[in-house]
Amino acid sequence: MSDLPAPPTPTPASLHEAALNYLARYAATEAGLRTVLNRRIDRWARATRAASEDVAALKQHARTVAARCVSLGLVNDADYAQSRVSGLLRAGRSRRAVSARLAAKGVAESLVRDALPDDPEAELDAALVLARKRRIGPFRRAEDADPAEKRRELAMLARAGFPQAVAARALGMNTMEAEARILALRR
Repeated sequence: MSDLPAPPTPTPASLHEAALNYLARYAATEAGLRTVLNRRIDRWARATRAASEDVAALKQHARTVAARCVSLGLVNDADYAQSRVSGLLRAGRSRRAVSARLAAKGVAESLVRDALPDDPEAELDAALVLARKRRIGPFRRAEDADPAEKRRELAMLARAGFPQAVAARALGMNTMEAEARILALRR
């Protein structure tokens, strides 16, 4: 056994303070905030071997604290989705990858749909960003790639979630046009 003292028992007030401290540092969804608070409760329960009824009651308090943060406007899943979508697209993520990332964070599918742009050109721009990162397509070092290399590059973009038409268009673009699109994306 360790000589560390057991952590203090979480209370509704300490859970609220922990939520505020977390939100001061990180953007979060309601589900993400609940997960953070539940982990704190679970650590306490493991350290003290707390009764399951006590743990269940504290987890109910964690849900209440997260709901209160939503009602106060401290947590807004729609705003979170909107900010993450733009950042992830600028980082070269496909619409599918963005949807999966936000779903993992607990954002409702309808909010993800609303936040994702309907513009197919946004998907092309994201594919170009990834192509530049991977030095493929218009950004490859060799002037011409053999057919096997082109299939490998197409497969790379497909695994990243880009539709075949978008991937083929991104890989076939000339370097100057691709760079111009990426620069426009950053403005």
